[in-house]
Amino acid sequence: MTTAREAAPALETPSATSRHQLVAFAVMVVFFVVAPFFIYPLFLMKALCFALFACAFNLLIGYVGLLSFGHAAFLGSAGYISAHTAKVWGWPPELAILAGTVVAIRSRGIYFANITLALAQMIYFFCLQAPFTHGEDGIQAVPRGMLFGLLDLRHTMTMYFVVLAVFLASFLLIYRTIHSPFGQVLKAIREHEPRAVSLGYTAEQYKLLAFVLSGTLSGLAGGTKAIVFQLASLTDVHWTMSGEVVLMTLLGGLGTVFGPVVGAFIVVSLENYLSQLGSWVTVVQGVIFVLCVLTFRRGVIGELARLIKKPL
Repeated sequence: MTTAREAAPALETPSATSRHQLVAFAVMVVFFVVAPFFIYPLFLMKALCFALFACAFNLLIGYVGLLSFGHAAFLGSAGYISAHTAKVWGWPPELAILAGTVVAIRSRGIYFANITLALAQMIYFFCLQAPFTHGEDGIQAVPRGMLFGLLDLRHTMTMYFVVLAVFLASFLLIYRTIHSPFGQVLKAIREHEPRAVSLGYTAEQYKLLAFVLSGTLSGLAGGTKAIVFQLASLTDVHWTMSGEVVLMTLLGGLGTVFGPVVGAFIVVSLENYLSQLGSWVTVVQGVIFVLCVLTFRRGVIGELARLIKKPL
């Protein structure tokens, strides 16, 4: 009789197609290393933070099949904790970001049982009323400080390459996760949960672990973003942010490795270059999103992968 452990490779065996994914990763790294010399670094850092957030969200919905409409709770709460510990307690940036990430992790128990917009709104109103968050003003003038006492994050280029390192390390962690036996089980649960359970896998445990990892990386994105922009605000914990990360993932390509990164850059670019339209920004964005969804049903990277017949 075949055991669950013996059946794991049969769920989906990683193939040699990872070679072209590594080439794509190398191209992405080269682009991000060269980009700050030609593109505004703060724009790139914002895009990288949201790209990490979208990749973490994609891990949950694209590879487990769990849709969360309140993922901004991780991003926003981590941002507030990182900003508070850095500004009020004087913690160095590495500990401030770590504190924000840990707080995001500790939300997993209740959050996993209640993946709802209602819970996200509860956290939003908490951030609105709590004294240390300063309400609608948020936590401003957060010091960047010295990373490990060596790197001065007050210099924009230094800050950029630190953010890039955080993003690339997290991206590789996600890549390794989805190509590991653990990731294959997640895909099996997504495709046919009863069958995965019949093979001996405890689906709920795998879902919980995936959710914890997704929430952790979302918190890391939020904490890093707070240090980068020296601000933690209600925008990052509002329900609209949860909607934006869904759009980022769908535009880039649901269940693809590089899709969320492309989707995040598309959304951030639209927000940046359409800001001069004022109140019409939302309308124009909506039209563009509808056109993209109708044109690229699998997302930008999903359609590209279909054309070259290689998973991306």
